[in-house]
Amino acid sequence: MCCSVGFARTLGLALLPLALCSILANLLLLFPMGEISYIQQDRLAGYVWYFGGLGGGGLLMLVPAVAFITLGKCSCCWNESLMMCGSVLAAVVGLAGSSYCFVVSGFSLVQGPQCFTSYGWTYPFADQGGRYLMQPETWSRCLQPVHIVEWNVTLQCLLLGLAVLEFILCLLQLGNGLVNVICRPCCYKQEYSLNA
Repeated sequence: MCCSVGFARTLGLALLPLALCSILANLLLLFPMGEISYIQQDRLAGYVWYFGGLGGGGLLMLVPAVAFITLGKCSCCWNESLMMCGSVLAAVVGLAGSSYCFVVSGFSLVQGPQCFTSYGWTYPFADQGGRYLMQPETWSRCLQPVHIVEWNVTLQCLLLGLAVLEFILCLLQLGNGLVNVICRPCCYKQEYSLNA
């Protein structure tokens, strides 16, 4: 049990900076190139308001991170199986959060940013199905905010990567917790029969 608790705590410590980075990346999406005027004028892409990094990959990910880190430190009378069941539930919350972050970031990348073009404020890449990502020469269609495509692509790709890492870590703890919940009673029975 000690090994599995230590493993869970390590995963929790790894999730914490990933969640904070997701929150930071999502906040940066709200302020293209560090300017607040675009948020005031409601000129941000629609998917930014779904808060994939802030909610899913960030705040929701703090639930499993804290649960894994504090595993076994509670002075209440929980037995070991119940404690691992709690970590399994926290891992499921983390899987849901990272999946949400991944889906929102993916759709945002495919749609592309809202920007000012020669035709006014529009989504110039929305009908391309993400092909614009391989055609950086077309990014100059966006006149304002300056370098918004690079800003958007970098941060959304960062969120995608963070979501994948968070998903893997939560999946590892899900497996770890399930193995302990299922196999721990068997180990106790074997130990009891050997001692008898």
